[in-house]
Amino acid sequence: MPGRLARDIKQSKPFFSPRLEVYFNLLRTTDLLTRTATDLLKVHDLSGTQYNVLRILRGAVITPDGGLPCSEIGARLITHDPDVTRLLDRLEKRGLVQRARGDSDRRVVLVRITPAGSELLETCDQDRRLTDAFAPHFAGLSSDDCKTLITLLENLRQA
Repeated sequence: MPGRLARDIKQSKPFFSPRLEVYFNLLRTTDLLTRTATDLLKVHDLSGTQYNVLRILRGAVITPDGGLPCSEIGARLITHDPDVTRLLDRLEKRGLVQRARGDSDRRVVLVRITPAGSELLETCDQDRRLTDAFAPHFAGLSSDDCKTLITLLENLRQA
């Protein structure tokens, strides 16, 4: 008997392997959650990656030089973005972040969130809104289920 995904996408043949079925399920679920988040962020003219950068900077331990290196921001992003510089350009143009050269190493560009960036995060209260928006999607999962899913996903990424 085909699984729910096979029925949803009207696939008549079984998946080649359970691992491939897991992969397609992850893609389908990611798409659903990403569209939900995109709709919420669009109101504030933010992409998911821009929101992620602001969250990173809000929670970062700032270096003695007064910012977080661009390379560190790239390493902390949830989704890979090959052009962190352009991403920061857009945020800086909106006055949400500031960049400056490091005092101890002029080759390093340091980034910090501006008061306007902090205010935007507080105003849009995105963490709470995302949690609320995702609630219907996670309604079938208990807290223990979520912890198990987190462990499984972490194991998958570490393999």
